[in-house]
Amino acid sequence: MNKLGAAITGVSGYVPDYVLTNAELEKMVDTNDEWIRTRTGISERRILKGEGLGTAYLGTKAVESLLEKTNTSPDEIDGLICATVTPEMFFPSTANVICENVGIKGAMSFDMAAACSGFLYALETGNNFIKAGGMKKVIVIGADKMSSIIDYTDRNTCILFGDGAGAVLLEPSEDDYTIKDAILRSDGVGRDFIVIKGGGSAYPPTHETLDKGYHTFYQDGRSVFKYAVTSMADVAAEIMERNNLQGKDVAYLVPHQANLRIIEATAKRMEVEMDKVTVNISKYGNTTAATIPLCLWEWEKKFKKGDNIILAAFGGGFTWGSVYFKWAY
Repeated sequence: MNKLGAAITGVSGYVPDYVLTNAELEKMVDTNDEWIRTRTGISERRILKGEGLGTAYLGTKAVESLLEKTNTSPDEIDGLICATVTPEMFFPSTANVICENVGIKGAMSFDMAAACSGFLYALETGNNFIKAGGMKKVIVIGADKMSSIIDYTDRNTCILFGDGAGAVLLEPSEDDYTIKDAILRSDGVGRDFIVIKGGGSAYPPTHETLDKGYHTFYQDGRSVFKYAVTSMADVAAEIMERNNLQGKDVAYLVPHQANLRIIEATAKRMEVEMDKVTVNISKYGNTTAATIPLCLWEWEKKFKKGDNIILAAFGGGFTWGSVYFKWAY
């Protein structure tokens, strides 16, 4: 009897209509288009506008599209996991809100916070629920409204991020086209390098924390780049070695879209040509947990059944990881 595994049987995504270009950012902070593009690879990013619209709105749009594409009824869903660091609110979870919005009743649902690596953490969690045999259909979402936590007077961070959501459907399979392996890691040394200091139990909201800027995103870019460029590349190479894969065996590398130089370094370490690397950072920027599922959504038509696909990410915490799977359709 073949071993039960989880296959990705559908993927969808959503980005808002509003486009924030580098030219517009030039009017907001002391920066310019050439500087942004040469250092990050970003030309524009999408921003969610509208009163009361948060991460659940983004995730709901992605899930509605996923259910329609896969001809799946909300009643069939056993579980929904939402990877996000910009939850709709502390509680209920954003996953709970999305379930209510799309008509999923009685399913297990919860949020997972692992920053830019969040989708990989959530994907492996969903994989294990499927493999355990208790669930037949699990939705895994990566969604973030980064514009809600960005200081648009900080030229070092406001140029990097956009809003978006992507979602995949996992179903059990006994064939070979499943999630094969995952390596997930973290190191608290990064706690001060990528952080929102205020709003939690250590520094609850006060006038003082607001005045100090504790509630907006902070990043020590130089330190993060140093860790990211090695960790993301090393873990992707490690999962290849562990599964006896060489660069020529990999159909596509789907990396987190944080910085084009980090993406290129990861591909080089894996000996994978750039024409086999999914890159959309130029038009979406860094959408945190949404970057990888958005790439899967955009490249879906290019994937072929049986393709070896490697996912790789690095994020706050620090967190990082890689997932290897075979495309199922």
